[in-house]
Amino acid sequence: MVINRQRAVRVRRAALDAFLARVQQLCGLGPDSVTVALVSPAAIARLNRQFRGKSGPTDVLSFPMTKNGKRDGYLGDIAIAPAVARRHARRAGHRLEEELCVLILHGVLHLLGYDHETDRGEMNRLEGRLRRRLGLIRR
Repeated sequence: MVINRQRAVRVRRAALDAFLARVQQLCGLGPDSVTVALVSPAAIARLNRQFRGKSGPTDVLSFPMTKNGKRDGYLGDIAIAPAVARRHARRAGHRLEEELCVLILHGVLHLLGYDHETDRGEMNRLEGRLRRRLGLIRR
């Protein structure tokens, strides 16, 4: 499910919901396994400071939900700042909707336990394969 908690950037929530459903199916996840919240740059900056100790806004953050060390169907939450994503999309020369889809996929992979900062490229390779299957841009 995609929840829009920001007003600065117009998004087609239905298209993002449909993309999230495709990612969930491709990854063998249930339809209620992930929530995506679209938030303001200020909100994501607060989350970035609180949970990662980093200042300023970022484009995407993932918050895994674990219970006793296990995932019981619900993987967790993803926060995305469309205003930040829009800047990244413009710099890269592609559409905002594509960038938001890339961020949803990236966030889901983090919820599945992948970590591109520590896994010697495993997440990046998987993300690249999934992007191709989903018809997304490549970075």
